[in-house]
Amino acid sequence: MAKRVYEVWKGSNKFFLGGRLIFGPDARSLFGTLILIILPVVIFCIFVGRHLRHKFSSYNAGYAILVVAIVFTIYVLALLIRTSARDPGIVPRNSHPPEDEFRYDMSTSAEIGGRQTPSLQFPRTKEVSVNGILVKVKYCDTCMLYRPPRCSHCSICNNCVERFDHHCPWVGQCIGLRNYRFFFLFVSSATLLCIYVFSMSALYIKFLMDDYESTVWKAMKESPASVVLMVYCFISLWFVGGLTGFHLYLISTNQTTYENFRYRADNRINVYDRGCSNNFIEVFWTKIKPSRNNFQAYVQEEVQVQRPPPLPTTREVQVEDVHEDRRMKVEDDLELGDDLMKISQRHNIEDIEADIRSRGSDVPHHNSIESDSVLGSDRRPPTIRSGSDVRHSSRGRSGSWEIAPDVLVNSEKQATH
Repeated sequence: MAKRVYEVWKGSNKFFLGGRLIFGPDARSLFGTLILIILPVVIFCIFVGRHLRHKFSSYNAGYAILVVAIVFTIYVLALLIRTSARDPGIVPRNSHPPEDEFRYDMSTSAEIGGRQTPSLQFPRTKEVSVNGILVKVKYCDTCMLYRPPRCSHCSICNNCVERFDHHCPWVGQCIGLRNYRFFFLFVSSATLLCIYVFSMSALYIKFLMDDYESTVWKAMKESPASVVLMVYCFISLWFVGGLTGFHLYLISTNQTTYENFRYRADNRINVYDRGCSNNFIEVFWTKIKPSRNNFQAYVQEEVQVQRPPPLPTTREVQVEDVHEDRRMKVEDDLELGDDLMKISQRHNIEDIEADIRSRGSDVPHHNSIESDSVLGSDRRPPTIRSGSDVRHSSRGRSGSWEIAPDVLVNSEKQATH
């Protein structure tokens, strides 16, 4: 049975509802964040907002305090889920490295056996143009791709994320191109919620002081929940408020948290800065790109592509050359044996006898005896070898004519006469 993409996903993400929701591996921290938001609001509604209903008698305006607190909290929670449960801009990884980037480099070739073999080179970086300026992008060994500009590999989620800002443990997700807007709205809305709860709690303390005509300490004893909420919101404001201010600076200069911390000391030119107003428009009023991943789709089998054969190595070339030389030598030997056979067939025994007679008439008798002794000194009787023997002897690139015994007897008789 075919599986879906989220079932065979190689990243560290966690999926819910059949791949409709995607979280980071630390999604459990999201429950802690929910408690930190919901619990203070519940305490506020029970111990503070409920008593403020009757402090604004005209048009029952006191109920608006509860309504605003509840609605605003739901809005903050929706932004939190929107940030945490969506694809932050994951770049799909490749199943194999990009083959068009491989090249054979002769300058770094290895010399083996007097010959040079080109070495396979794979560039770790390459340059792309951003706003008319060349920017280097790196190759990701895990995802087997060249990262787009402003993309980085998250070691926690094990994915390359476009316009990577940081991995936020409070939302349990990477912050990137497709959820940065919701992350900023979540942080800034949480800041406003803290300010609202802090203000309403302080207002309730003021009403208690007026009702009982007492000091602030006595009023705080009357509503300890208000004091706890004020302290909690004050501490939280240092965190979410400071984070909001920092990201306002990043948006105005079109930077990411990753770029700010990594390249701040390098004094690099920010090629992405388009001006303060255009930077805010880019973040808040541009259409969010659709996800590159369809997590609910079925996995398709990869088509086997016919790849060109690899270049032969130097050792293989040398072995082929040796085999070729041996083959040519054997062929030359066979041709030489065939030529000798043709020559032996052309000359018959009578021609050989005539040649011996002519030699015997011109030399003295003692020379013939010497020749006989020489011929007789051979251990084996001379014979005319067959074609196969001639072919066998030709392998040494040397051939010899040997004379039959009956021919030698005739030559001796002629010599004695």
